[in-house]
Amino acid sequence: MYFIINIIGILSVLGLAFLLSFNKRGITYKPLIILFVLQLITTWFMLSTDIGGTVITLVSDFFLWLISSGMSGVNFVFGEFAPIDGSTFTLFMNVLMPIIFVVTFFDILTYFRVLPLIINSIGWVLSKITKMPRFESFYAIQVMFLGNNEALAVTRDQLNKMSDKRLLTVAMISMSCVSAGMLGGYLQLLDPKYVLTAIPLNAIGALIITSLINPYTVSKEEDVVYTPSKADRGNFFDVISNSMMIGGKLALIIAVMLIGFVSLITAANSFLGLIHDDLALENIFGLIFSPISLLMGVEFSQILSVGQLMGVKIVLNEFVAMTNLKEMLSGFNAHTEAVASTFLVSFCNFATIGIILGSMQSLFGEKKSRFIAKYTWLLLVSGILVSSLTAMVVGLFVW
Repeated sequence: MYFIINIIGILSVLGLAFLLSFNKRGITYKPLIILFVLQLITTWFMLSTDIGGTVITLVSDFFLWLISSGMSGVNFVFGEFAPIDGSTFTLFMNVLMPIIFVVTFFDILTYFRVLPLIINSIGWVLSKITKMPRFESFYAIQVMFLGNNEALAVTRDQLNKMSDKRLLTVAMISMSCVSAGMLGGYLQLLDPKYVLTAIPLNAIGALIITSLINPYTVSKEEDVVYTPSKADRGNFFDVISNSMMIGGKLALIIAVMLIGFVSLITAANSFLGLIHDDLALENIFGLIFSPISLLMGVEFSQILSVGQLMGVKIVLNEFVAMTNLKEMLSGFNAHTEAVASTFLVSFCNFATIGIILGSMQSLFGEKKSRFIAKYTWLLLVSGILVSSLTAMVVGLFVW
């Protein structure tokens, strides 16, 4: 029964995206079918084959090595407060502080054109397989690694020449991104196989959902991808110094947000408890998002809990939700863990909308950002639909 509900959930997500479409007659279905089949194949490969398991292990071990390398620097500064042997674990020291090195490492790969080569190659293959516009395919892969701010900045020259419709698609795709610098933290809080499966599924799912909601055709002349010149890279030591500062600011910003949000939830729950003992923000979120968790094929007894996690992630922050999930795992079955974990792996929340709008305004001016701002609600809805589709596709393979 739950498997059938899961399938109904997938059809519901795709159906809602269709109902929201700006141009239903303009939808080209063949690329969407190819993309959905690609999602199924990717999920099967990652979760059901020995080779996929090996890939997950290798990538996970690589990121654990990055974290371990980063912890050596953290230990040098903080000493016994951040032991390398992991005998003491704190979110700030073991998850957030290593972000400084991880961000720097990937910026070095970007500087020497290694990461752009990987991104361009995957984007080119995706575009050839699906016949989707090259830039949109390229951008969907790019935000898997760089995050929304960096991806928008790198492609700003080309985006500035694009139509508002294409820019809206880019903004919607940006809602479903992560960044390589954050993966180390995710891998310490969630099962690596779900993190590393969700990332490519989000990229593919973002193309599916945006193609349903905002379909358009791109001429051959417009179907190009901008490549930054060597002059854009700057001095190597300036790049890594700047990367370290960015990584440090990112870690501190996340820490500050977590402190603020967790404290805010505690304070709000104290006031709500005066009205009724069972009234809390988590329970309110659970009720609001429980219909989506129901459509994921979650057991009825766990629907409210998954809805709570979804609400916390969307309204507050994915790190808060991931920390909460870690504490709930003992009471979840395999399917619930899979769909809850994969839903949480993206930047889709209210804060990301502000970041995207702010980046659009600073990079492209008031006129273009005003057009995107008109569809603020659509950015959030599309991000939720992508995360839901990812979770439901993964759910088909884990019971």
